Amino acid sequence: MPSDLSAYTTLRVGGPARLLIDQYESLVDTMREVWESGEPWLVLGGGSNVVIGDEGFDGSVVRITDAGFEARDNGDGTVRVRASAGHSWDALVAETVSRGWAGIEGLSGIPGTCGAAPIQNIGAYGQELASVLVSVEFLDYLTGDLVTLSAAELELSYRHSALKGGRLGVVLSIDLALTATADGLSEPIAYDQLAGALGVALGARVPLADVRASVLQLRASKGMVLDPTDPDTASAGSFFTNPIVGENFARTLPEAAPRWLMEPEPADRVVPLGEEPAPPAERSDFRVKLSAAWLIERAGIRRGFSLPGSKAAISSKHTLAITNTGGATATEISELARYVQTRVFSEFGVRLQPEPVFIGLEL
Repeated sequence: MPSDLSAYTTLRVGGPARLLIDQYESLVDTMREVWESGEPWLVLGGGSNVVIGDEGFDGSVVRITDAGFEARDNGDGTVRVRASAGHSWDALVAETVSRGWAGIEGLSGIPGTCGAAPIQNIGAYGQELASVLVSVEFLDYLTGDLVTLSAAELELSYRHSALKGGRLGVVLSIDLALTATADGLSEPIAYDQLAGALGVALGARVPLADVRASVLQLRASKGMVLDPTDPDTASAGSFFTNPIVGENFARTLPEAAPRWLMEPEPADRVVPLGEEPAPPAERSDFRVKLSAAWLIERAGIRRGFSLPGSKAAISSKHTLAITNTGGATATEISELARYVQTRVFSEFGVRLQPEPVFIGLEL
């Protein structure tokens, strides 16, 4: 019997699947059987970063629900952690913080599963999965083989990976290298907003539990922590990635537009007395990250905005999230997203890119 997928996504949209399989064990055998059938297939974890169309999915949807992790102290100040694909990501962060292991405390509160984390290289508040990911156990769709892919092979970049870019298969588990702290302190704080919330300077190290608590509070203030009593959390989190543009283009934007140079500033050069300095290196290919939220707001789209008659809306707490206010369709979600894209492009010439994966509809 078809199952409505809206019940399994944080946006609460998505039509029926022809076959829904809750996978607790023998995931490898299940996936091989699904692939051998020749029918369309979809793997669904926590459903927090996906927009499924109103027509649903005419094929097999496998929900990965296996949980569990194991850890090994390497004796050199690092701990190797292996987590099953279906394990809750935030539950893993909570456990590592409680054990005094640093490296992912800034990624607290991110919904979804561990298996989904490397697909878009999750990141927040100055930390990114790429900095701690060692490898993933992967079932390859093309060969049916069980392989280990190193972090380098995954080609991780800003909210992207080879898995999101088209390498088909299923992540079965992830391996992380975390720091076993003797003092229970975090990695150096690398994000201005988090440093401000903690009342410390950038680069400071603070108790891991304090970082987690502050991150959760910051995320909750933006409706980014799942809460059934808060309608703003019926979303896919940040709907658009922060645009990355060329440095020359970034200079055409208003001076007030936030921007972060993706490459380090060139090092100081020592020139011997009597010699002419060489011309500076060409910087035209440097990349600059912009704030999608700033662009959206300055394009005239306010918090809580919705199109007439639509039940999809911009979050009342944060302009980067699109929410389902109750009974919204996937079509309404995509219509609002396209409207935001159009307004920002018209105002600034920047095309915002969606962060969620779209299934059965296009943006």
